[in-house]
Parts: sequence; structure tokens; C-alpha cells
Amino acid sequence: MRLILLGPPGAGKGTQAQRLVEKHGIPQLSTGDMLRRAVAEGTDVGKRAKAVMEAGDLVSDEIVNQIVSDRIDAPDCADGFILDGYPRTLFQADALERMLSDKGLELDAVIELKVDDEVLVDRIAGRYTCANCGAGYHDENLKPAVEGVCDKCGATEFKRRADDRPETVKARLWAYYKDTAPLIGYYHAKGKLSGVDGMAEIDTVTGEIEAILDRL
Repeated sequence: MRLILLGPPGAGKGTQAQRLVEKHGIPQLSTGDMLRRAVAEGTDVGKRAKAVMEAGDLVSDEIVNQIVSDRIDAPDCADGFILDGYPRTLFQADALERMLSDKGLELDAVIELKVDDEVLVDRIAGRYTCANCGAGYHDENLKPAVEGVCDKCGATEFKRRADDRPETVKARLWAYYKDTAPLIGYYHAKGKLSGVDGMAEIDTVTGEIEAILDRL
């Protein structure tokens, strides 16, 4: 089962991807994680990426595509994978199409999590995590059982990401609509796209995704 989760930042892709990992036993492939892994392992493409990053430049599509290709060849991807955050552009989508074709593979589904922009800004701006174990919380939707105390590890220090400020979130949404949203039409034309209501309760979204997968 080879899937892409598509949607703007804060749509819940990471949460749903983790549930798919747990249920179906296939890995979640995040470009950031794949890039760090390639650099840490010192692969050829990882060395190229490291040199680019140390020079303060952005890693090229060519390098990202190669890192994804190498990762898909890993044994744990034999039964499928979930792509989260890739492809980001039409260029990357075309590259992925060719890459999978060369490997004798194809995507099974692209699932779009549909959300309202205002809800997204509130959802992201309210996020924070435990500074010790990384457990996630929200000002309104997911508070610790005891205020100021992490449910999982009991720590009392929390942190917020700098790019979760409302003004930064709006900029990230603009970038998504400019670069990534065109993929919705791209995959619809290929008959791969299905949509779910990303504003529903987490369990409801999970159920909608599983219903789509059951039809494959």
C-alpha cells in the first residue's frame, strides 16, 4: 500500500500517518527525516546534501528525489509506505511518478485532508509540546490532565515552535497554496485522489481514511 497524505500544515497529516503506521505496519516517510538519515548514514547522496546544507543553501529537488528513491528501496518499504510532505511541487510529483514506474511500482491513493484556513491557524498557533518527552498538547483541544504537568512523563516545562506563530502559519499556508495545492488537480486527473474532512474528530478522520483504503 503506497500512499500520499496531502494537505496544508496543521491538517493532521502527521497524526493520521502515525495511526496508519501502527495499523498497517508500513513506514511513514518524511522528507526531513529521510534527509537527516541520509546525512547521518553518510550515503553518497547524504554527503551531497550535507555539503549543500553546510554552505547554507537549500537542498535541490534532484537530491531530495534521490533520497526518496533510496529510502523506498529499503526493506521496510517492501509492503508499502506513507509519503508525508513529499511531493511538494508538480516537478517533484512528476519525478515521483517516473521513479515509481522505474521500480515497477505505482501509488495506490492520494488522500487530501480538507480544512478551513482559520481553523488551521488556531490549531497550529495553539500547539505546544513537552520539553522533556515531546508529547503534544494544545491550548484548547488537548490540555494536560493536570495544568502545567505532562501526562506522559510528569515534566513541567513546555515549548512552542517559533514557526507556529499566527503570522508565520499564514505565510506557510500561502506557500502551500502556491506550490503544493496544484497537486490536488494533478492527482485528481490521474484518478488517485480522495478527500476527507480534516476538521472532523481525529477518530472520524481515521475512519474515513480506512474506508478509502478498504475500497482499494
